Amino acid sequence: MSMAFLAQPEQQQQLEWLDGGTLALLLDGAATDGQLMIGRFDVTEGEAPPYHTHTREDEVFMLIKGTALVWVDDQEMELAEGGIVFLPKNVPHAYRITSKTADLLMVNTPAGIEGMFRETGRDKATPRPPGFRVTPDPAVSEKYGNIIVGPPR
Repeated sequence: MSMAFLAQPEQQQQLEWLDGGTLALLLDGAATDGQLMIGRFDVTEGEAPPYHTHTREDEVFMLIKGTALVWVDDQEMELAEGGIVFLPKNVPHAYRITSKTADLLMVNTPAGIEGMFRETGRDKATPRPPGFRVTPDPAVSEKYGNIIVGPPR
């Protein structure tokens, strides 16, 4: 049974992500009985995940601040500040931040993909190992139903 859940900013896990960005895990499967995961990225120009497909969840992301290019299948689109994208599972996609900074809200349903972010990124509450770099690993991604189909665009 689902229960209401409230997490103040200081309770949200902060992960180091691609290119030194931050992913705040606002809600995860433990908080939502597996129904959804919500994350918020604070990233800079050029941040781009590999071209990938989710096999388990649908994804929505909203660009709260900044601009980006988005690829869905082979279609390239510009996403302006305030724009939102719905990405059904099994549809290959990627994005690249084109503004100096960006604030990106991501929603995945059902939850589960947060395990990939936790395993690939670094909890910022822990010491940073020398030379640490966030590098997507296809084996880790596939474990969570995220299939890397190509390099960042």
